[in-house]
Amino acid sequence: MKSLAYPRVSRLNEELRKEISDIIRNDLRDPRIAPMTSIIEVDCTRDLSYATVYISVLGSEQEKKDTIDALKSSSGYVRREVGRRIKARITPEILFKLDNSIERGVEMHKTIARVIEPNQIEEEDNE
Repeated sequence: MKSLAYPRVSRLNEELRKEISDIIRNDLRDPRIAPMTSIIEVDCTRDLSYATVYISVLGSEQEKKDTIDALKSSSGYVRREVGRRIKARITPEILFKLDNSIERGVEMHKTIARVIEPNQIEEEDNE
């Protein structure tokens, strides 16, 4: 559920995204985390008890699996660091999920380009 009706949750989502991104980039030293890992979105529940962090990993399927496993195993550390950095009464439990929307978008773009290209060639031939 999107939190557009709850501005406080929206602000917290953005703040969590920034802080978790910084923690992953600068604090976590797990070699399983792929270098091309980015946070797509953070979605907190209304009661702020859980924050689902959608992660995109550019790499092979094994790199994606290893990165998610590493992030899940470090979620306690990430939550503790977030609680230390953000002044909130409740620090949500961090849940990491893999988001393949970027890869799907790239594949869709390639498919559309393959469909459009032959049509453009036919139109040029007819002129």
